[in-house]
Amino acid sequence: MILWATACVVAIGFLVALEIAARRYGGVPGPITNQAREVVFAPKPGPLYGGLALMMVVLTWRQRFIAAGVAIGVDVVFILVRWAVDAEVPEGQFFGNGALWAMLGCAVVAITRRTGQERVLLLKGVGLGLLLVTGRKTGDTWLLITAKTRPTVFDPYVAVADHALGNPSWLAGRILEATAPIGTHVLDLVYAQLAVAAVAVALYQLRNVASERRFPRHHLVRTFLVIGLLGPAIYMIFPVVGPIFAYGPGTSGTGGVQWAVADLWPDTPPPISVPHPVTYDGITPRNCMPSLHTAWATAIFIHSRKGPRILRFAGTFWLTATLGATLGFGYHYGVDLIAGVVFTLTVEAALRAFDRGWDRQGVQLVAYGTTVFAVLLVSYRYLPMDMAAHPRVFGPLLILALASVIYGYVRTTRLWEPKAAPALQPKPQPEPI
Repeated sequence: MILWATACVVAIGFLVALEIAARRYGGVPGPITNQAREVVFAPKPGPLYGGLALMMVVLTWRQRFIAAGVAIGVDVVFILVRWAVDAEVPEGQFFGNGALWAMLGCAVVAITRRTGQERVLLLKGVGLGLLLVTGRKTGDTWLLITAKTRPTVFDPYVAVADHALGNPSWLAGRILEATAPIGTHVLDLVYAQLAVAAVAVALYQLRNVASERRFPRHHLVRTFLVIGLLGPAIYMIFPVVGPIFAYGPGTSGTGGVQWAVADLWPDTPPPISVPHPVTYDGITPRNCMPSLHTAWATAIFIHSRKGPRILRFAGTFWLTATLGATLGFGYHYGVDLIAGVVFTLTVEAALRAFDRGWDRQGVQLVAYGTTVFAVLLVSYRYLPMDMAAHPRVFGPLLILALASVIYGYVRTTRLWEPKAAPALQPKPQPEPI
């Protein structure tokens, strides 16, 4: 209980700090205000019903039907009222309030009608669902802060370093243009619905919570939250906007060219020249290094490995399609993706080592992953010209660094897996004389 209370205090303090930062730097409401207003006003598109689904893992089937019915009923009432008063509702924001009301209602029930372990379990479920919802608001605020506090970006450094990998974003961008519109629509759907895949894997991992009356020691939601918490801090250290913004028209046509270094993406790879920081607008998030979409897709892939075949296939497809989308849409450079995978494996290793108790293998793996990640960032910043001038050396070195972290993670986690004890053989009986 002390640990949970401490975590709640830290989380509330963090949200308050983001609320203050959002109002100071952007003059806009922060995550607390945005979440509170969605109790009544039309919510932004987001994982509200995904959060409700996660919360319901602690409920019985009867309680799940009741909670879902309440959520849908509340949404119907809100939609009818908005229609009756002719309220202006942005496209795609018609529903979601009901899911939030259902989660808050379960919190009230836990406090007023439950006791002991039942109360704790239900509050954990509500907290899990609200964390997914609040995480989206927190991420939006973080991205705003990166844009307002980091006026210059390091895209020229990353673009030059990316020559060591053959400029994969430029290649993927041309491939995606050639496969349009089918390829574009498929990858856009995968890229935008990453939370849906995460909820599906998390629901499988948490499927027995209601019957066992406890959560598993480690699951996907924890990894997702830690990635989302630590990743934006690295954005502040290494601000990058991405190829389509720094070397292309942006995502809204030619309007972004005025801030671009040059209008080259995806037809012409950027030239190899001495890089320097460049000024960019105060709106576009500096959210490329590392690629958190790649990080989250990697986490989904890892956590889907112990599921049924269809879940393993879905995890593999989502990772592959996400990698293609991040490059093909020009949102990331190739070196971003390598950093994102190393970042995820290090976070996942740290969480697993914390759960089982820190041992020598866990400490070594986390230390090695952290070192490789730091070396990657330092190389992108201070050795881009060398990387571009010697792609046959640095390209394989980047892949080798990634492969070494993957190998270390797989090897160490296999050692952590519980070993099946050999079956006891019946002791032979002496034959009668």
